[in-house]
Amino acid sequence: MNTNKHRYSSDQPSAEAYLIASRRCELMNLQHFLQMGKLIQSISNLVHGLQRERGASNIFLGSNGEKFGPERKAIAEESAQLRFVFEQALAEIHVELTTHSVSSHLLAHIASALHGLESLPELRKRIETRALKVPEATELFCTLIHRLIAVVFEAADTAVDPSLARLLVAMVHLMNGKEFCGQERATGSAGFSGGGFDTALIQRMTHLVEAQERCFEVVLGFADEQSCQQLQSLLANDREKEIGRLRQFGCSVGRYKPLDSELADQWFALMSERMDELKKVEESVETSFHGRCVERFAEARSSLAHHETLIASLDQPEDATQPLLVLCESGSNGESRASEAWSSGGIGQQSGRSIFDLVQEQSRRLQQMSEDLQGAKEALEDRRTQEKAVLLLMNHRNITNDEAHRVLRKLAMDQGKKLPEVARALVSMADLLK
Repeated sequence: MNTNKHRYSSDQPSAEAYLIASRRCELMNLQHFLQMGKLIQSISNLVHGLQRERGASNIFLGSNGEKFGPERKAIAEESAQLRFVFEQALAEIHVELTTHSVSSHLLAHIASALHGLESLPELRKRIETRALKVPEATELFCTLIHRLIAVVFEAADTAVDPSLARLLVAMVHLMNGKEFCGQERATGSAGFSGGGFDTALIQRMTHLVEAQERCFEVVLGFADEQSCQQLQSLLANDREKEIGRLRQFGCSVGRYKPLDSELADQWFALMSERMDELKKVEESVETSFHGRCVERFAEARSSLAHHETLIASLDQPEDATQPLLVLCESGSNGESRASEAWSSGGIGQQSGRSIFDLVQEQSRRLQQMSEDLQGAKEALEDRRTQEKAVLLLMNHRNITNDEAHRVLRKLAMDQGKKLPEVARALVSMADLLK
């Protein structure tokens, strides 16, 4: 039985073909993220625009249409333009996403975000006619923003390059932290403009402050050095002290005597400035992500070309003086059965070892990448698990999102454990009870 050496060919089942296919798969994934980078940037800008529109709409509705009327319209027009840019960026990779998708979850979240954006014109009409109250309008904006951020979250979960995954983890947590900041701006504005903070507002403020801190802690653990320095500088700014003072003043004094409604304007201005600075940190992470995508794509393309050349050289006929590798089956008496000897077709031992070394090298490299990815995947999984735990508590106890977060935090403190540990335990128990 003669098994001639397989020449390197993409349509033949050989070690060489699959080794090259492995390298090409990496290259395609990196090319995918080069294209996704533009979409992620457009989502970041759209989310920021919607956050500004939400803030302006809250003031407009809270003042019965007396404040921020023209400003709200101008900001809404800017958001509409940012939506157009997002849809253009999505159109550019539509074919690739729908024909070579790497994640059904990613597609589902894109569908959810697009569906939510379709309701924006109607939402603006209802705000214009003041047919909505502030809490309802806020919730609708929050839901839409959450759907957009979820697209970035799922994109991060599909990354196979550790350096890109880490930056996307930083990005999604930074976007979430900024969103919590925006919600705190709205909550504080409601308290100050209304003349006081009730128990519900105080509890919500506490939750939002803690949520921001947790998000920024993750960002500092995964972002590039320059972006980390920007975030640390922001958190050390004197503005933070004034925001902290207003938080404490509103949540303590506001329960016992009316607050000056003018504080609402001061609060809104400070928090808006903070969000604009957080957007700059986002842009820094985006720049780092794009730069790293370009670097890794160039490295992977060069590596692929090198391996194709190397394997092609190994495919050349061996020197006749080189010993042949002959495979044969031994009989029961230990003697070879010459009639059933298998010829290697001229594969020299040196070439055989070279292909083996290349395969081993690729396996070791992918294993190292998998290990390096672990931290980023764990951060994403922790966030996903906490959201599941919160939803379980909301459904089981019939409580609000804020109350569920508070229960989760209390359980963690009482047990002396971290939030992700408690969340995992709750989700596991729910799975067992199904």
